[in-house]
Amino acid sequence: MNYNPRIVEFTTSKQAYEELQKIDCDPTGVAIMSPKAIFRTIKLEQVPAKEANLLKQTFLAKGGEVAVARGTANLSIDYTDVLICATLKQYRIAISQLKIQPWGLPQLAYSIEKLINSCEVFQERHYSWTNHELSISNGKTLIMGILNVTPDSFSDGGKFSNLDLALQHAEEMVANGADIIDIGAESTRPYAGAEAITAEQEMERLLPVLEKLVTSCKVPVSVDTYKASVAHEALKIGAHMINDVWGLQKDPEMATVVAKFNVPVIIMHNQVNTYYKRDILSHICEYLQHSIDLGLNAGIEANNIIIDPGIGFGKTPSQNLYVMSKLEQLKSLGCPILLGTSRKRFIGEVLNLAVDDRMEGTGATVALGITKGVNIVRVHDVKSIARIAKMTDAMLRSGDNDR
Repeated sequence: MNYNPRIVEFTTSKQAYEELQKIDCDPTGVAIMSPKAIFRTIKLEQVPAKEANLLKQTFLAKGGEVAVARGTANLSIDYTDVLICATLKQYRIAISQLKIQPWGLPQLAYSIEKLINSCEVFQERHYSWTNHELSISNGKTLIMGILNVTPDSFSDGGKFSNLDLALQHAEEMVANGADIIDIGAESTRPYAGAEAITAEQEMERLLPVLEKLVTSCKVPVSVDTYKASVAHEALKIGAHMINDVWGLQKDPEMATVVAKFNVPVIIMHNQVNTYYKRDILSHICEYLQHSIDLGLNAGIEANNIIIDPGIGFGKTPSQNLYVMSKLEQLKSLGCPILLGTSRKRFIGEVLNLAVDDRMEGTGATVALGITKGVNIVRVHDVKSIARIAKMTDAMLRSGDNDR
């Protein structure tokens, strides 16, 4: 007899619930079994050894597993990284117990609980301006079209520095499926050769185009700048979002400006070199969490924060590929994720293609990113990428319609 065996994987309780219903499991059994069918492995860093021992004992008693460094049990080391392997049910029971334990275990329990909840249910975002609305939801990837009004951008430098050409290109991108237009007036390309300019020079390039764009564009307009003074003037004349490639950490006034205008902000990971002491995803998450904290402390609403791993910035081609393979880890920060891979050098190196011949490579990164939880993709080739995103979204949503 052929039992047609196969492995099914669940990432949410909803998926497990629906699969149990398909086999006509008793409703009571469905409720009991759903959290048992979801397995999560969570990594914690630099946990004090005493706390790690109690953490391990708690999960072992519930049927879970916890891996710690050698030397943790006899306290010959002070700190250890931890891997917890457990079902959702085991997490929930263990978390309840950890909340009443001594030392820092209650705080640790709340951190784990927050992480599990953020991965379980995506918190939708809805933004509204005078003439525009924008929603970030699970199942619909947003397309951000790139409008460079710079003479030296790596991909299209100088093509749209003319006012009329810039406005025409923005209109074409919207017609081809762009949900947001991101305009930048200073090249921030992550490779050598970009010209640093003053805030005054940046505004001379940016503001004349932006002033026309915000009145004519049918979708929200984001401004790509890391300078607070530029952001302030851009928001004054009607920009809807800020895209900061230094994640609020380059200009100490940027977070205050964003908070003042109460607009969404994209915070990107960045650094000046490619050296990472620990796992690169650890550094990226730590950097972005610091940016989030800076924003919240300045008065930026949590719902206004969007994160970006900064593909290509402060990363070698091999590091970029590794980050792409682990993008789902960014969901732990509880924010929508923007991915900017369009035409970047690591694609060119893999495919041995020039910058203007990397659409298919970009499309591959977009499709992978969407499967890993990306909500917005920032691209040059709007028409083609919008189709790839729409198709990827449809396939990922198909499980909801399988009856």
